[in-house]
Amino acid sequence: MPHVIFPVWQAVVLAIVQGITEFLPVSSTAHLILFPWIFRWYDPGLTFDVALHAGTLLAVLGYFFLTWVRIIRAGFGARIDIHTGGPLAGDALATQQRLLWFLVAATIPAAVIGYAFEKQIETTWRDPLVIALSLIGVAVLMELADRLPDRMAPAAEPALPRSVGAAAATPRRGRLKDFDQVSWADSVWIGCWQALAVIPGISRSGITITCGLFRGLTREAAARFSFILATPIIAGAALKKGLEVRHQGLPPGMHAAFAAGIAVSAVVGVASIWLFIRFLRLRTLRIFVVYRIALGVFIFLWAWHSHTALLGAL
Repeated sequence: MPHVIFPVWQAVVLAIVQGITEFLPVSSTAHLILFPWIFRWYDPGLTFDVALHAGTLLAVLGYFFLTWVRIIRAGFGARIDIHTGGPLAGDALATQQRLLWFLVAATIPAAVIGYAFEKQIETTWRDPLVIALSLIGVAVLMELADRLPDRMAPAAEPALPRSVGAAAATPRRGRLKDFDQVSWADSVWIGCWQALAVIPGISRSGITITCGLFRGLTREAAARFSFILATPIIAGAALKKGLEVRHQGLPPGMHAAFAAGIAVSAVVGVASIWLFIRFLRLRTLRIFVVYRIALGVFIFLWAWHSHTALLGAL
């Protein structure tokens, strides 16, 4: 790698983009490819990817730390409610105690696909046409899925009770579920859909939230399950890339940018999770559907313009 100093201000911009788009259903990979491509910035490569993954890992771990502690404790037999930490019994306890192992199962497909197609992920799949098609295709699925919660739980029906004792067990047919009420089938389906997110433009949060809605979760529950499920995937990516960088060492001129990338993406990531979950309590995903389609069309036009300009110069 040539000795190029990566500007800290560019690192901050990309870290902000990562912190926002990693958790919103708009594809962080697509945005991180597009920004340097459009503005013709220097590509910091693998080293900066580690910083961004480390930052978003800190964000999701920080936000869901207590939830993860309770999920792990419940998975190993503790009789506690993963929402509150209070005592729990009955069918609701049995359901929550299985959640840890459902998350493990849901993580496997993405890990396998990510390992098997690592070369394509880093090369051929980063094509603007692939990104544009992925953005628009998932937007259509998201629009269809986003209509389900309103149909399944009309405004006149009372909200689902929190998981307090046996009365809060599996919801009745036609009623929406919280994230702790996912079944084995729900977890496997969401995990398989998550594996598609290795394709730039799909969006890991976008595809898992969409699948969660199709499986009968509320919008907020689908987002929470998506973010919790993201934790081991982000951790695995950060660890793998971090070990590679460890052998190479940080290039000259990257230390300040690396530190800024971790700090900024972590802070922005926490804010993004907090705002998005609260947004979904009252709003639909329509704004993200429109954004994805608009961005996909923009990429098509930009790529066509760039290709036309290149042909004109020949």
